[in-house]
Amino acid sequence: MITEVPRCDPEIPPHIFEAIGRVLKARSGFSLEGYKDKCVKRRIHIRIRATRSPTPEAYSSYLIENATEQEHLLRVLTIHVSHFFRNPSTFEKLSRQILPELLSERGPDLRLMSIGCAGGEEPYSLALMLREQYPMAVAAGLFSITGTDVDLQTLDGARSALYHPDRLAEVAPGLLARWFTPEGERFRLNEEIRSLVSFARADLNDAKVCEECDLILCRNVLIYFEKGRQEVILNGFADALGKGGVLVLGKSETLFGAARKRFRTVCPVERIYRVI
Repeated sequence: MITEVPRCDPEIPPHIFEAIGRVLKARSGFSLEGYKDKCVKRRIHIRIRATRSPTPEAYSSYLIENATEQEHLLRVLTIHVSHFFRNPSTFEKLSRQILPELLSERGPDLRLMSIGCAGGEEPYSLALMLREQYPMAVAAGLFSITGTDVDLQTLDGARSALYHPDRLAEVAPGLLARWFTPEGERFRLNEEIRSLVSFARADLNDAKVCEECDLILCRNVLIYFEKGRQEVILNGFADALGKGGVLVLGKSETLFGAARKRFRTVCPVERIYRVI
C-alpha cells in the first residue's frame, strides 16, 4: 500500500512576506495588514506553485518584475465565491421583518450596503427582492444599494452582471425568466435591476470602513481577518450605521469583544444585529 505524503509548502520568511505586501500595496492599494497570515500564505503558495517558482524568495523576485503576476496574485487573495440569494432564509428575514422596520423607523432613503460583494450577487439579490416585493418604494427611490469590494476587476465583472448558472441555483424560475436574459451558456441580469445597484472600491483595512448607511451585509468576509482587525471593523460598522442600524454577518461569524456591546441581537440564527 502506497501512502501519499502530504505536501509541505516551504515557510515564507517574514521579510519576503513583507516584500510581497509592499508590491501589492504599490500596485493596487491592497493591504495585507489585518488578514490572517495562514490564510494569506496558503493563497500565496497557490501562485508559487502555479509559476513553478522554486522558493518563496524566487517568487517574490518574479512578482516584483511581472505586472501580470501581480494581478494573478491579487485575484487569488481577494477571491470570494458567492451566488444569488445565498442562505435564502436570511433574505426572507430581511424582507418580512428587517426592511419594513427600517422603512418605518428610518425611511425614506434607506442606504443598503453589501461589503465584500464579489461578483455582485448579493447586492443584486437585494435589488431583485426589493423590486419584486416593494415595487412602489423602489419606484419612489426609497432605497439605494451599494456593493463594495477591494478588487477593481471583480467590480467590473459585477457591473457587467453576466453569470454562470451555478451562481443562479437559488433564483426562482419566475425571477430568472423575468430578470435574466440567456447569453450562450450564461445569463445577463436585466438593466432595470442593474441600475438599482452602484459599485465602489473599498478596503476594510482603510481607516474609514464604510459610509453612513442603514443596513450592512458583510457575510463571510470577517473570517479572513485577525481578531483585532475584526473588532476594529465591527466598531466601524457601528459608527456607520448609527443607532438602530442593522448588521448582517455570515453564518460562521459572530460579534465579540467590546464591539459586542454596541449591538443587540435581532436573530441569532441569521446573524442579524442592530446598533444600540
